[in-house]
Amino acid sequence: MEKVSGVHCTVGESPTWHAGEGAWYWVDIPARRIWRLDYASGATRFWDAPEMVACLSPAARGGFIAGMETGIFHLVLQDDGSVSAERLAAPPSSELGQGMRFNDGRCDRQGRFWAGTMFMDMAAERAVGQLYRYTAAEGLSAPFVSGMLTQNGTAFSPRGDVMYLSDSHPKRRMVWAFDYDIGSGTPHNKRIFLDLGTQKGRPDGAAVDADGCYWTCANDGGLLQRYTPGGALDRAIALPFAKPSMCSFGGPDLSTLLVTSIDPGNAGDDWPGSVLLLRPGVQGLAEVRWNAH
Repeated sequence: MEKVSGVHCTVGESPTWHAGEGAWYWVDIPARRIWRLDYASGATRFWDAPEMVACLSPAARGGFIAGMETGIFHLVLQDDGSVSAERLAAPPSSELGQGMRFNDGRCDRQGRFWAGTMFMDMAAERAVGQLYRYTAAEGLSAPFVSGMLTQNGTAFSPRGDVMYLSDSHPKRRMVWAFDYDIGSGTPHNKRIFLDLGTQKGRPDGAAVDADGCYWTCANDGGLLQRYTPGGALDRAIALPFAKPSMCSFGGPDLSTLLVTSIDPGNAGDDWPGSVLLLRPGVQGLAEVRWNAH
């Protein structure tokens, strides 16, 4: 387990492996910052965005697609450390109102972008979060899932025929699985995959490995947990911070996990807000670029 030097995030989130560059990207949400780690050299750098970036995925045409405060954007990182942002779509104001933003998101195996919204003040317990799909051809979908407190954990099985989704709010702590129609990009047959109400931590960001197992960050529990496709806890890795937020497989052989974290400002652990690299002994799946279809 290795800490990435020179990096501290208030809310580190949405790590994604960019195979074409041999680098990870992730965000620090309240800092409005996008970070990059070059795998070969270990060099890091960052860019400052015009508003909070919560999730991002590489785009086939270059740059990134991202869920932000006010909608879905195409981002281009500039040489001077700034970010050019083109808004592609936004939910109605009744669905993305004041005090809300996008949260967790990623592309499915066909390159469609999925992202959900949340009310930022989690203590308010407002179940107004929605899950959307975005494609260039169809635009932003109507919500496929509504009534979430803190949308998180979006991930897809190796074949792409199962979609996972979590609600990481302390009042929910649930992960659902859906059958996923690959042709239409439609989830159906929602069912409980994990009920973690009595477990340590909350199911935050996630990744799926080549064996089809679901890796979830147990926020407030200081653990990285691996669950089999049948929902059995297979492994638990203790981490040097209490609030891991999301993990991403990368490296040339997709066998390195990058794990982001949150610094709540009063943590008693050693490395709050840091970013870790570890090799869990399994391979991940290549992330699919948003292909604007």
